[in-house]
Amino acid sequence: MPSPKRVFLAILAVLLLLPPSTCAFDTPLSSEAIREAYFLGQRRDDSLARFLGQYTRYLDPPRSGPHISSMTFFTPFALAVHSSSLHTAGYSAQQAEIDHRKHAESVRIIVQIQFTDSFGALIPAPAGSRSDAPRGYVLRPYDFWKDFDVSIFNSRSEDAQPLRPFSSGGEPNLSCGDNGGCTLTGATLYFDLLAKSFESGEAVVEVRPPEGDPVALEFDLASFR
Repeated sequence: MPSPKRVFLAILAVLLLLPPSTCAFDTPLSSEAIREAYFLGQRRDDSLARFLGQYTRYLDPPRSGPHISSMTFFTPFALAVHSSSLHTAGYSAQQAEIDHRKHAESVRIIVQIQFTDSFGALIPAPAGSRSDAPRGYVLRPYDFWKDFDVSIFNSRSEDAQPLRPFSSGGEPNLSCGDNGGCTLTGATLYFDLLAKSFESGEAVVEVRPPEGDPVALEFDLASFR
């Protein structure tokens, strides 16, 4: 029977041969981590909201231009928690792991844009043929968010190249009243990238709006699960 010392040395040798994780957050997720994420997502109480809220950073309003109000960096673990919360009774931890293993692990970055007094839902209407004709206002297009340039980096160094999301998009934010009318209040942008793209312990998200100053936010990925 091998001695405890030999068993320990054998285990240590195996661990040394395993490739180390190059990301600050957990990836790839172990079966235990996926199971933990499943049960956390199934709670659907204040603890779930508090946990997911840790991945969001809030920004102060600008002096002019649109308000980039918040940015979120969801790691694979956070996405697994959120995915579990979307399923009702009958969804098991085993199925959660099967679903998770179907795709390469990814991260999701979310950018929230809010209107301000200087960048609102109304914009001046195009000038008419007569220069003395009064100019009115028209509603800002619902896809106004396409004029925002968002770049994502894995480093804050000057020579860092922007990462390319494998999926991205946006949707308008609406505030609807009881009478059925809705008002455009801003937009939500999202960007999906492979988790393995973030080899360093940081991520930088830079937003250049069509008006106002650009905004850049750094995420310390070592603080994320």
